[in-house]
Amino acid sequence: MNTKESIYSVFKNVWPPVVAVLFFLAVWQAAAVFLHIEPWMLPSPANIAAEAAAQSALLADHAWTTVKLTLSGFAIGTTVGLLLAVLLHLVPFLRRALYPLLILSQNIPTIALGPLLMIWFGFGLLPKLMVITLVCFFPVVVAALDGLAQTDRLMMNYMQMSGASQMRIFRKLELPHALPSLFSGMKIAATYSVMGAIVAEWLGASKGIGYYMLLQKSAYRTDRVFAAIALIVALSLIMFLIIALVERWLIRWRPEQK
Repeated sequence: MNTKESIYSVFKNVWPPVVAVLFFLAVWQAAAVFLHIEPWMLPSPANIAAEAAAQSALLADHAWTTVKLTLSGFAIGTTVGLLLAVLLHLVPFLRRALYPLLILSQNIPTIALGPLLMIWFGFGLLPKLMVITLVCFFPVVVAALDGLAQTDRLMMNYMQMSGASQMRIFRKLELPHALPSLFSGMKIAATYSVMGAIVAEWLGASKGIGYYMLLQKSAYRTDRVFAAIALIVALSLIMFLIIALVERWLIRWRPEQK
């Protein structure tokens, strides 16, 4: 695919959601103006943008704190998820024993588990990283296990008949084959990591977007809360796009999707 075709493909995929978002914002702006909705209840997009610009320096400072927390938690959660997936794949007994427990662990709301972590480990960095890890590792584990389980059986039998060891089969066949599924899980984990960081900051922090949102909620500054929400959405999209770009660069053998 040449450069022009690549640009056209990106434009063809991007413009429909962009138009939909612009239409939604236009309707929102018109409703706020013509229905005379109180700004403290539902500010218009123009008011939100103006307040975001006025608070840009403060928002950037809080955002940087959240970004550092998000990246650290995402890295730990992804690593834990990948290592656990490899362990469960190589030891089938552990998979049968632990996989149901992993599913049950996701039924505990993070907002409910967070206060316990704060009580046990204090209000420092550790419980915040644990919250993000808990929301990130599960999609990575599930996606990696599904990818490892879908390895080409014919190629697997060929390598076994050739005398390849289990670890060699894993490194040369199973792991490369599971990369597309693994990256799918990492994309989900990347967006969850931002949410996890915000929840962790709600539970106990002195800086960050979550902390900023709590302050503005108490002051009934709805416009600033919306500005923070827009920033959270932007960070989630950036995290998703970074993982997608890494996937595109690393998995060169996968055919282009039309």
